[in-house]
Amino acid sequence: MAKVLAVLSGGYADEENNYVTGWWAEELFAPVLALEKEGHTVGLASPKGGKPVVDPMSLSKEYDPEGKYKELYDSGIADKTTPIVDVKASDYDAIMIVGGHGAMFDLAHDPDLHAVINVVYETGGIVSAVCHGPAPLVYTKTKDGRGILEGLKVTGYPNKFEPEEVVGLLPFSLEDEMKKIANYEPASDKEQYAVWGSDQILTGRDPQSSPLFGKELAEKLTSLEKKEEEKFFK
Repeated sequence: MAKVLAVLSGGYADEENNYVTGWWAEELFAPVLALEKEGHTVGLASPKGGKPVVDPMSLSKEYDPEGKYKELYDSGIADKTTPIVDVKASDYDAIMIVGGHGAMFDLAHDPDLHAVINVVYETGGIVSAVCHGPAPLVYTKTKDGRGILEGLKVTGYPNKFEPEEVVGLLPFSLEDEMKKIANYEPASDKEQYAVWGSDQILTGRDPQSSPLFGKELAEKLTSLEKKEEEKFFK
């Protein structure tokens, strides 16, 4: 049974423009359901700990028509998170950075998160992110000074998917930043898209790709566990 750390934005509010964002419900809950189905466990973290702000749009009828993710949110399972600075990264086999525009504001340049990502990566764990979740990976450097995504095939939320009313409020374009260092692919012709840039790096494109992203991560962790068991019993 693998341990996965899910990292959520604490939330961001622009009162002048009446704009509130945070983490996206489907991008947490769909992968968590896939991981738990495989017997893995998920811990939660956010910059300041406590109850992070969910993007209200992600719980709306438009994006959650069956109310599946709203029900999970209302159950309180995402109400308690550990401050990132207090996370013991070596306890985890993988890190999963949840999207939502909030990730671009408070996760992208968080040095404590970068440190956690590096520990997981350098100890052979999986680093994964979905939608806007790759934002902090763009700015994460390995201990030898190389960008963790440098030269890899990656995906994330495409420019053409961004709502026009939001674009001017964002601190940067995720697609543009990823293209500077990696082989970015939107795969717009596919309903869901998640890609392994290496054996340790997984990225997913958008909320609709969350189930596939979660399935890929869960199955890879199960596969790695089985290989470890086989080594042990040889």
